[in-house]
Amino acid sequence: MEKCLKCQDNEWPNQERTMCCEKQVEFLSYAGDSLTLVFIISSVILFITAAVILGTFISFQDTPVVKANNHTLSFILLVSIKLSFLSVFLFLGRPVVITCMLRQISFGITFCIAVSCVLAKTLTVYIAFKATKPGSPWRRWMDIKVANWLVFICSSIQCLISLIWLVISPPYVENILSEPGKIIIQCNEGSVVAFYIVLSYMGLLASVSFIVAFLARTLPVSFNEAKYITFSMLLFCSVWITMIPAYLGTKGKYMVAVEIFAIISSSGGLLFCIFLPKCYIILFKPEINTKQYLLGKCNT
Repeated sequence: MEKCLKCQDNEWPNQERTMCCEKQVEFLSYAGDSLTLVFIISSVILFITAAVILGTFISFQDTPVVKANNHTLSFILLVSIKLSFLSVFLFLGRPVVITCMLRQISFGITFCIAVSCVLAKTLTVYIAFKATKPGSPWRRWMDIKVANWLVFICSSIQCLISLIWLVISPPYVENILSEPGKIIIQCNEGSVVAFYIVLSYMGLLASVSFIVAFLARTLPVSFNEAKYITFSMLLFCSVWITMIPAYLGTKGKYMVAVEIFAIISSSGGLLFCIFLPKCYIILFKPEINTKQYLLGKCNT
């Protein structure tokens, strides 16, 4: 009589049931996965693009188009966009405890900083127009420190939510036996409620930014970027709204791929919609990037 041996958890028997074979492991691997290659190339190209735009803004930081609407916020926004592109690499490769804990937290905080900067820039445009009227009470809110404090407070709230998440129920690595012969290695959020609170808070900031930018898009303020912010926030919200059902409807590495796509596309939307028009003026329309043009536009 033949003796039967039980295969280990990471093995399964072959068709003849004569030996144990190692089960296929599924995750977004750096080796031989075309999806991973696409995400790496996209992230690197967009990161370099953001770095070039940041360098351009630093080089022309004394010009009106850069100084308009708080150039410090523009620098912070560009840095946060660059970090969001880098956060993609936490989603690639074999999941381990540290990457599982950092991936959702990092993208949540960097995105919150970016959206907070957009909200502060939008409010700056709106307040700048309201403050032009004589005796307007809005003048007290024109201080740059107000916008900076808004970014700090909004970002601190997201950091606090993330810290509570890590303390109460942190993400962890789990192995799922989805089908015979395959093991899916993925990160479990730990607390689904905390995960959706992070997304909801980010969505709240984006929605407020969209509403204020939509109201301020036609205001006659020089270098008014509210219309570009309106389109970027519309794209941002659309990406994440469509991402949620797609995220819930997939599993394994494709679920991770959906989230990475949302991160890259929404970050790219912020980068191109807000900063490309300014770069076009800086590099190709220098005659517009002058105080004389600014004063002439204000007088008309």
